[in-house]
Amino acid sequence: MQTATHAKIKVFWQPGCSSCLRTKEFLANQGIEFESIDVHNDPDGLAQLTALGARSVPVVALGSKFTFCQSINDVIKFLDLKTKIITPLPPAELVSRLELVLESNARYTRQFSGPAFREPFRNRNRTPAGLTFHVFRVAEMGIEAAQQIELLFEGFDEVPPTHWGPDDIAQWGESVKARLTAWWNDETDRSLSYDVPTYYGRRPMHEVLERTAWHSAQHTRQVMLMLESEGIQVDRPLSAQDLAGLPLPDEVWDR
Repeated sequence: MQTATHAKIKVFWQPGCSSCLRTKEFLANQGIEFESIDVHNDPDGLAQLTALGARSVPVVALGSKFTFCQSINDVIKFLDLKTKIITPLPPAELVSRLELVLESNARYTRQFSGPAFREPFRNRNRTPAGLTFHVFRVAEMGIEAAQQIELLFEGFDEVPPTHWGPDDIAQWGESVKARLTAWWNDETDRSLSYDVPTYYGRRPMHEVLERTAWHSAQHTRQVMLMLESEGIQVDRPLSAQDLAGLPLPDEVWDR
C-alpha cells in the first residue's frame, strides 16, 4: 500500500507493550513496510525516539514528524491511509468487558506464588507482580480521566509496593472494579461524548474507555501466558467470546 510520502516509516516500540504490538500488526496487515525499532533493547533507537521529542511508545514516524499510536485512527490519519475508521463498541458493552477483565485478573493474580511473582518475564523488565498491578492501574487511570484527572504516561510505569503479595494486589484490584461500577452507575452522559485530558491530547471519553478496556484485556492475556509458562492451569481463562469486539492484537506477547 502506498502512502502520501516516500519517507521511510519507523515504528518505535518495546516488548510487552500492548499498543506497540497492535500498531505493528495493523501496519503489517495493511501491507505497509516499516522499520521496527525496539527502544527497550536498542540504545540508538531510544536516542532516535528522544530526538523526535517523544517520551513514550508506540510512535510511528515519518522523517521528523510522528504520531502517538494510542488510537489506531490516529495512525490512519497520520499516514493518510484509505482504510475505514474503526468504530468502538458502545460504552455499556465496554464497561461490561472491562468489569469481566478486572474480575478475571484478580482471580489470576491469586494463582501466583513463590519468587517467580517478582521475577522479570521474557525480554522486558516486567514481572507478574508488576503486570497484574498494571492491569488494575490502567483501569483506574481510565476512571480518573472521566473525572477530568489527566491521564499521564508516567502512570503506566507505576509498580506495586514491594511488600504487596498476590492477595494484596488482587484486593486492591477488586476495589478498582467496584469504583468502575460505581462510576458507570452514576454517569449521567452514557454516550461518553465529552472530552478528557490525556498525555496525547484531549480525547473523547468513549475513545479513552475503549483503549482502557482493550489495554487491560491484552495485559490480562499476558498474565494468563505468565501462569501457563509457570505450568499453572489458568482458572477460567478469558475466551475470544468474552473479549469479542475489543480491538486486540492477534499475538499475546511480542518477542
